[in-house]
Amino acid sequence: MDTIKTVQAMQEYIGQHSVEEDFSIEKVCVSVGISRRHGDRLFKKYIGKTLQEYIHAVCLTQCAQELLCTENTIMEIALNGHFQSHEGFTRSFAKRFNITPSVYRDQKIAIPLFVQYPITHYYALLKQEESNMEHELRLCMITAKERPKRKLIYLPSKDARDYLSYCEEMGCDWEGMLNSVPEKMEKAALLELPDSIVEEGFSKTASGIEVPFDYDKTVPENYRVAELPECIMLFFQSEPYENPEDFCTAIESSYEAVRRYNPSLYGYQYAYDIAPSFNFGAEPSVGGIIAVPVVKKPES
Repeated sequence: MDTIKTVQAMQEYIGQHSVEEDFSIEKVCVSVGISRRHGDRLFKKYIGKTLQEYIHAVCLTQCAQELLCTENTIMEIALNGHFQSHEGFTRSFAKRFNITPSVYRDQKIAIPLFVQYPITHYYALLKQEESNMEHELRLCMITAKERPKRKLIYLPSKDARDYLSYCEEMGCDWEGMLNSVPEKMEKAALLELPDSIVEEGFSKTASGIEVPFDYDKTVPENYRVAELPECIMLFFQSEPYENPEDFCTAIESSYEAVRRYNPSLYGYQYAYDIAPSFNFGAEPSVGGIIAVPVVKKPES
């Protein structure tokens, strides 16, 4: 666990300082008191990338977001991302995302942004799966959001049943890909699909986002598009937390709140047959968030 905490601390340092002008790989290693060589070994073992590869992916993703959210020139964005030239940045950007920075800024299509998954989340999920542990449940807030007729962009799986098995089957690029869509209503989530959307030979587990009904851009390969009717989504949000290992507890608290909640007391009924349920994961500052579809109960 000490080694995992070291990797986590390095990830946190990169997330907090990678935009600084004097940021460097050496400073990442100094922040946890290890050598560059040892840092590379740890990242290759636990993350699957060297430190240079990891930081390169982080910086390119930050540049992609800057292309969409600012009017900075491409050269300014390249320098902010620690690239030395316009040409070098364009070459690296196109190699990772299969599109040049200028075309991406113009077309705003979905690209596989790099997501900095905290290493402790993986081990918390693995520990939960192996031990089937019980969690201390947290209070949840419930917020209702009206959803008009809209579209769902989703990536189905054939055998997955939860987050770990989904990522093992489909990889982890889905979150960055879906979150790169500017028109999304909420961030990317793990879905449980309604039976009406599930294709033969596929499971109910997918990842996806909701977009406006008039969304007509080309979706990435293997992704599907489905139309969803208007409904109300109930968002169940657990308390914030401080310990990264409480990641699973926060999500389970939200699921338990869904199981215990009686929507009929407020004139609603669950409507899992018309729209997916969404697992948005958990973050320390907001807790775990689950969203489920409901409709108004017919009058007696």
